[in-house]
Amino acid sequence: MSQYDQNQIDISKFRPFIILGIILIVVFIFGRSIFVILQPTERGVIFKKYSSGLDVDDVKGEGLNIVAPWNDIIIFEIAEQQIEETMDVLSQDGLSINIDVSLRFRPQPDKIGFLYKAFRTEYVSNLVRPELRSAVRGIVGQYTPEELYSTKRQEIETQIEEKTRTILNNNFIELKALLFRSIKLPQTIQNSIEEKLAADQEAQKYNYLIEKEKKEAERRRIDAEGKAAANLILSASLTDKILQEKGILATEELSKSPNAKIIVIGSGKDGLPIILGDN
Repeated sequence: MSQYDQNQIDISKFRPFIILGIILIVVFIFGRSIFVILQPTERGVIFKKYSSGLDVDDVKGEGLNIVAPWNDIIIFEIAEQQIEETMDVLSQDGLSINIDVSLRFRPQPDKIGFLYKAFRTEYVSNLVRPELRSAVRGIVGQYTPEELYSTKRQEIETQIEEKTRTILNNNFIELKALLFRSIKLPQTIQNSIEEKLAADQEAQKYNYLIEKEKKEAERRRIDAEGKAAANLILSASLTDKILQEKGILATEELSKSPNAKIIVIGSGKDGLPIILGDN
């Protein structure tokens, strides 16, 4: 056997180790980009930089994900977020109102590719905040300060929430809740509204008491009319014969009692007996 053949045999023995070594080197160099672990509040979208670009439909979930080393993965935070906005808006009659509103939201996990394609990672400042401010200004401007401060506050909140929800949902963001944290009016306007509300409450209380008295008077009138009608019916039904019969029956019952008594027959009015006794 020649020296060349002997070298060939020796190399073939080490070929598996050579291949394994190459694999380990590749894993060491590209390991971070090949094996990607996503947390429960994270999602990833693949960017194929050498071919089709952003793959909006290929969303990677939590846990271990294997990504080709020539591709990139864009990691998105999908945990619920909250922003707070303080703004001055004009009411229907042109008065300036200071409103502090908070909004809770999160990206739609399976649509982060579309969200990134439209706004990259700046969707909060480029979409959420501007649309919230626009909805607040547009809807609050349709109401008076009194309605905003007291009578229609919940209605206004609901309208703003629904308008904002529709816009965000169309842009792959899920709205969780919207809440007015505070509403500040000019002090003179606020005092006037509070005085008017107090006067309205007093008037409602007064009207309630009047209505209560009217109902009580009506109840007494109906009760009196009922008693009068009953007495009228009773009087019409009592004849002399019936009264004499009732008297006789009562006399019989009294005569049976153990108390000492004197009965004078026929000496009373209408011929009824007179009963004399110790009591």
